[in-house]
Amino acid sequence: MKVVKFGGSSLADGPHVKQAIAIIREDPKRRIMVVSAPGKRSADDVKVTDLLIAYATAVLHRDDYAAIREEIIHRYFEIAAYFNLPQSDLQFIPQTIVSLAETSFPNADYLMAAFKATGERLTAFLIAALLNHQKIPARFIDPKEAGIVVSDQHGPNNATVLPETYDHLVRLQAFQEVLVVPGFYGYTSTGEIATFSRGGSDITGAIIARGMAAECYENFTDVDAIYAANPAIILNPRPIKEMTYREMRELAYAGFSVFHDEALIPAIAGKIPVIVKNTNAPYHPGTRIIPANDFTPQTTITGVACARDFSALYLHKYLLNKEVGVTLKILKILSAHGISYEHMPSGIDDLTIIMRSAQLTPVRRRQIALDIQAAIQPDSLEWIDDYAIIMVVGEGMHDRIGTTNGVTAALAQANVAIHMINQGASRISIMVGVRANDANRGIAAIYNYFEKEGA
Repeated sequence: MKVVKFGGSSLADGPHVKQAIAIIREDPKRRIMVVSAPGKRSADDVKVTDLLIAYATAVLHRDDYAAIREEIIHRYFEIAAYFNLPQSDLQFIPQTIVSLAETSFPNADYLMAAFKATGERLTAFLIAALLNHQKIPARFIDPKEAGIVVSDQHGPNNATVLPETYDHLVRLQAFQEVLVVPGFYGYTSTGEIATFSRGGSDITGAIIARGMAAECYENFTDVDAIYAANPAIILNPRPIKEMTYREMRELAYAGFSVFHDEALIPAIAGKIPVIVKNTNAPYHPGTRIIPANDFTPQTTITGVACARDFSALYLHKYLLNKEVGVTLKILKILSAHGISYEHMPSGIDDLTIIMRSAQLTPVRRRQIALDIQAAIQPDSLEWIDDYAIIMVVGEGMHDRIGTTNGVTAALAQANVAIHMINQGASRISIMVGVRANDANRGIAAIYNYFEKEGA
């Protein structure tokens, strides 16, 4: 049995949904279909999830939301019309959309979660109806019926799955139809809807694949494969045929956005192979993501990626290495401000604290600097805003000497200054801190160096 997930770009309109249904029809092992809300139909279009966020915001602000509500309903009816499905069979859709504005929620965050989740819920309902219309026995399964229980400890818009979910999912084995499940959300123990982080339909698919002990989890999107570098930076980069879970995790950290990195956690726990494929070219083999024990690297470098959303706070103080508890003081200050740090490279007199920029408001930045100045009394303290991290990842690096030398040589030839470099204990990744303006040039230099070397 296979679990298949279709992203928003794969379900944006009637022709795309038709292709998704053809993929389900083609393989009888594809028994569970996890769906996202319809995505953009063109570059200047709006995703249904974003329309639902606008709808929720209008309700919260008591603004007029009639036009937004009608646009959301129209998106679903437009898909149904492509298949000649009568609107009389779809009254659940406008009823659900209208009832959102009339429902009471514990607070604004739960309201937003419920509104956002409605996109996936209605897509699953519609596609189940379309499958049955085409004589493919199908059943809509809400996450509550499936037993997907989540924790809202970090808020209802950043939920995490609870272990009992995997026991509940066994009940799905009793159904013989194609099961269509909305992605992106589950239910708390109190019965409230809570969503995973944005793009969380990938997570739902992985949870179900683990719970059902699926032979594989096929994740259909709009690209033929995961590539060794960003095609916007490298012309025709090498497609990755096979990679490990931990390679994907490392690359996703630095911006590989094809597959949600948190979705790997259930797949890893269940040892479920993940296959990323193109809805519009399903014959293409795509990229397989598998356990390291089943993997033999063919190259030294699997991929190069970069994340630019970092800021760094640099401090200098003579004899810093002699002071006891400096790092503890800094961590307490960050914790008091609700800030998590990513990396903290240091020297004998220097320390750099690297953080995600999204956490830092102007007020927080000023106060963190003032607090560290008071606690540590550095000789100098400054924010570095244009900070980027390049990740060079590959299982083949583990047993090869000289990879770091190749990375630094490539960057030197491209005149890219290195502000931080680190290789983890796993020896499958090298992290390089550079100025954001140098990031694309650095990625190209590293990628081309190792491709030229045939490594």
